[in-house]
Amino acid sequence: MLTVAGVALDALLGEPSRRHPLVGFGNLASALERRLNPGGRGWRSHGVSAWCLAVLPLTLLALILSWLPIVGWLVDVLALYCALGLRSLGEHVLPVANALRQGDLHEARRRVGYLVSRETAELDEPAVARAATESVLENGSDAVFATLFWFVVAGAPGVVLYRLSNTLDAMWGYRNERFERFGWAAARIDDVLNYVPARLVALTYALLGKTRLALACWKRQAPLWDSPNAGPVMAAGAGALGVELGGPAVYHGELHERARLGAGEGADASAIERGWDLVQRSVWLWLLIICLGAYLDA
Repeated sequence: MLTVAGVALDALLGEPSRRHPLVGFGNLASALERRLNPGGRGWRSHGVSAWCLAVLPLTLLALILSWLPIVGWLVDVLALYCALGLRSLGEHVLPVANALRQGDLHEARRRVGYLVSRETAELDEPAVARAATESVLENGSDAVFATLFWFVVAGAPGVVLYRLSNTLDAMWGYRNERFERFGWAAARIDDVLNYVPARLVALTYALLGKTRLALACWKRQAPLWDSPNAGPVMAAGAGALGVELGGPAVYHGELHERARLGAGEGADASAIERGWDLVQRSVWLWLLIICLGAYLDA
């Protein structure tokens, strides 16, 4: 199974330490944004053009390479490996939990700052734990499960299309003066590509955790979240863990009153570790279903 091979490569090697393709893509995207959105004056049409220039040629290249005889399967596996972020996610979230267990709040703040866009310098221990737990649930959906979903649907071109689109959303999809118009297309396309995977992830989290509570949180709380896809994932994930997430957070100097997600105890180092364990068990379940589907289709 090509999917299993890609996941195995990620587990064995982790992210490429040098010349990661997404780093090069990020540089390309930054250059396009500077050209087509100077001073934040670009319109939606400029954002659409930039998205097409950044994503479509590389997706077409992945399609052509995947059709090559003999080596096409290798292109598929390498594309999944480069796009998947499972091991990297663990390498980023577990040090936060370890720092909290050792009572090193300064190190925990520094580490969680690599994961989230909110301001972390003044966070107390529960807030650090909430931020890291939210990150492992949401990034598990974006960097792992949606990547697997689009690989199963369309192989290398599917995973390249999704991962590049998700990267552009992370770079351009902000509701601020600079990106409100230019980043509109990147944000909406990412919402569309994540719609089905996010709900499959929310269902998976619910099945592997406190199912009844997770489903209730998903139903009640997800509509209150500002993101149509992160809401179901994080509400169901928080309910599955039996922990309370969400709440106020400071982004770029502004306090955002976010909805409360989940129910139960406050977040701590254990919540981060249990969230990481939930993501890992969910990956095993997805791989089992994918392999079973391939076997029945053979």
